[in-house]
Amino acid sequence: MLKKELLELHANGENSLVEFKRDDVRPEQLAKEIVAFANTFGGRIILGIEDNGDISGIQRADLERWIMDTVCARYVSPAIIPLYEEVLLENNLRVAVITVQIGVSKPYVMKHNDREEFYIRAGSTSRIANRDQIIRMSASGGMLHVETLPVPRTSLKSLDMARLENYFRDILAEPSLPRNDSEWELRLEDMGFLAENNEQKKVCTIAGLVLFGINPRRYLKQAGLRIMVFDSDDKEYKALLDVVLDAPMVARVEVTDQRVSGLVDDGLVEKAAAALYPFITEESDTIDSGFRRPLKRFYPWNAIRELILNALAHRDWTRNTDIEICRYNNRLEVISPGALPNSMTIEKMVGGRRTPRNTIIMEVLRDYQYVDSRGMGIRTKVIPIMREFNSTEPEFEASDDFLKTTLFNNGPKSDPNEPNNEPKKPQNKPKNEPKKYHDEPKNEPKDDIERIVVELLIANPKSSYTDMISATGKSRTTIKRLLDSLKEKGIIERVGPKNGGKWIVK
Repeated sequence: MLKKELLELHANGENSLVEFKRDDVRPEQLAKEIVAFANTFGGRIILGIEDNGDISGIQRADLERWIMDTVCARYVSPAIIPLYEEVLLENNLRVAVITVQIGVSKPYVMKHNDREEFYIRAGSTSRIANRDQIIRMSASGGMLHVETLPVPRTSLKSLDMARLENYFRDILAEPSLPRNDSEWELRLEDMGFLAENNEQKKVCTIAGLVLFGINPRRYLKQAGLRIMVFDSDDKEYKALLDVVLDAPMVARVEVTDQRVSGLVDDGLVEKAAAALYPFITEESDTIDSGFRRPLKRFYPWNAIRELILNALAHRDWTRNTDIEICRYNNRLEVISPGALPNSMTIEKMVGGRRTPRNTIIMEVLRDYQYVDSRGMGIRTKVIPIMREFNSTEPEFEASDDFLKTTLFNNGPKSDPNEPNNEPKKPQNKPKNEPKKYHDEPKNEPKDDIERIVVELLIANPKSSYTDMISATGKSRTTIKRLLDSLKEKGIIERVGPKNGGKWIVK
């Protein structure tokens, strides 16, 4: 460290990243400061400066060895090796600078008198961490997998057995299913979906409940997804839409020839699509030469979908708040509760670094083809799609409490089904790669009214005639004729009973 930089730190005084100490500090006191910095954002401890700011210099012989061999090795756990530097000032006074990086093996503890104490940095002081802070540090350091924690008041009956059977039989292609509750409990415990509580009863884990639970918010308040829409650039008292969706993450799907081919029952992502769709699209006010009203979008759905999945897969379940999607006139924000995991930063995330927080949830989403095997959706999907859609880039903001991603609105764009506006697809995609049920339709509709209907069915497979009439302005007879035409072309298919069935876009 240069003398000039040290003098600047001295002039600015103590703060959340800088602490002053005399060099005769007790080892447990110095260990406390090192632990607090490692558990928070890192920082510098300057030895040889009094609490009032006077520079007294260091006098202790072999100070560096004492710090490394005594303080860090005996009083700090896991062991930390900080950077040690000495800086010479006027009057031959020397000060020592101990630089502590943010820890990668949180939580760190100070060991003293047969006790272990957890410290964090708060402003210019180091203080004892509370229970919630210790849990978050354990989760961020990989010592605690929060998704495997048991959820009180739940049981096997809290899970949607139809979705579980769909997952094991159709997605995992298991040859046989458990035959009774005891066998189901054993199998689900092996998968991390159930766990034993203090009373030796089988209850849902967080992962099991949020993936397959029946109304998971009944037992876990933060399991929902909140969508808010404002007719302004800021939050207002009155919202156009303010709804909290409560559903299991995964849909119940139809599998044909070992491929996911359609939806039977919506999951959280599909419900979010249906709720958001009317607020990210619009019909043109003008009629083109073919007497049609082109459909336009304010945001590309693929980018929004990827952000929702990213938030669901990587959110911090110790935070007692829902994921939020807020649509304003000039932007759309997706807010995922909790800090980035471990040593992850925005730069590393954008660069493609993968650090899954919830490995069980991530694997199940991958099984359903919601996410790909690479897990780099921000780098490979969201950023390129936004650049191509409206020449903007997402904005990322990370704090101790949330990760916020902002997509900007530069005005409506032509429907991405139009060839000139469709995001480029890989040219070397294997011909035998399974079609994902959430992909773009294989047979693209040729007419604007057809496109409006198909987009509506993609967003909400349970769309009614009333929904389609409202979206197109056409009569019931015209809608029926249009649906018959789409079925003949092989673009859509109706499955299930007349009342309660669904549309599948092929």
